[in-house]
Amino acid sequence: MYTAEIITVGDEILIGQIVDTNSAWMARELNLSGVKVNKITSISDNAEAIKTALSEAEQSADIILITGGLGPTNDDITKRVLAGYFGSIRMIVHEPSLKFIETRFVKRGIAMNELNKQQAEVPDCCTVIPNNHGTAPGMWFEKGKTVCVAMPGVPSEMMKMLPDVLVLLRQKIALPEIFHKTLMTYGISESELAKKIEIWENALPENIALAYLPNIETGVKLRLSSYIPDGKQIIEEQFNRLIDVLGKYIYGYEPDTLESVLGELLFKKGATVATAESCTGGRIAHRITSISGSSAYFKGGIVAYSNEIKTSVLDVDPADIEKFGAVSSEVARQMAEGALKTFNADYAVSTTGIAGPTGETIDKPVGLCWFGITTPNSTKTFSYNFFCDRQGNIAGASSIALNALRLQLIEL
Repeated sequence: MYTAEIITVGDEILIGQIVDTNSAWMARELNLSGVKVNKITSISDNAEAIKTALSEAEQSADIILITGGLGPTNDDITKRVLAGYFGSIRMIVHEPSLKFIETRFVKRGIAMNELNKQQAEVPDCCTVIPNNHGTAPGMWFEKGKTVCVAMPGVPSEMMKMLPDVLVLLRQKIALPEIFHKTLMTYGISESELAKKIEIWENALPENIALAYLPNIETGVKLRLSSYIPDGKQIIEEQFNRLIDVLGKYIYGYEPDTLESVLGELLFKKGATVATAESCTGGRIAHRITSISGSSAYFKGGIVAYSNEIKTSVLDVDPADIEKFGAVSSEVARQMAEGALKTFNADYAVSTTGIAGPTGETIDKPVGLCWFGITTPNSTKTFSYNFFCDRQGNIAGASSIALNALRLQLIEL
């Protein structure tokens, strides 16, 4: 199998100003193409650091992908360092890139300066990879058996360019067949899941690799990977054997999400849903409406963060808030029923809890959340204790609410 190393250039990564999403994207796409990433390195905008990273990568990788430092300002030095490292004699103007840049500036009504024009200059020893979504072209270098590709650091530009890079790689080297498939589960912990599928896992063929990928928002993913020609069929067969074992815990296959699966169920039933949220602050409604076409089944939502809104808008009994507290089964029930009535929906979900880090009491700790689920026939409530930070508690609560709705829809 061919190996790759990813190098990201930029002080903004090293000081934590931005998150390096480029590496994750490139690693995933390379892996899907049959290239194993054996190292990811982030380095500063420094000539010696870039040279050292390239030299080390050249010793261990067949393919080097580097992003960042191709912009028009003085701190963007990657192109100049690459020119020297790969033995360029001079910089030349790549006319198609220059024309594209000029056209781009004209369309935007912006005057073009010399720095912008210089972005069309490339080392004479490289093959240019057009950038149809920005001003910095990509560059392909070869040294011995190693291929080095430099791409812009802007994620949207890199993502559009990488498929072209992969096409060029396939023309140069014979990449092996590879197949991944990821099963999505929710409502079962990683350890419980491992115990439940232990017999199945132990019987997996030697050429199939299993990975557990737990996440507070998406649940536990099970990924099967194969690098053999008939791997796809084998993986499909293996996952089909899990359907009877896991049943309701399975909600789909990546890229399915709880919100997308819930939306499909609602749409097929011709049903509608509404939300009433306190501790989740609109996160459930946001996730539902992130799906295209959700207007067909989402009626609306209320963020009832204060008790005043709970009582005046959702018709929660003030006496129950006084007696049981806002974080209670009684309030969750009335919030869900109030949302159902307010929006004239078929289903409704509510959340009321303590996201933290403040607000806990002796009997109600941070992370406690009460849920209400109202269906055409009844309302039920249940609670769950999270042990994450504030954002984790909110993310987890929104997922449990979506999953509870999903289960109601598949059970009815």
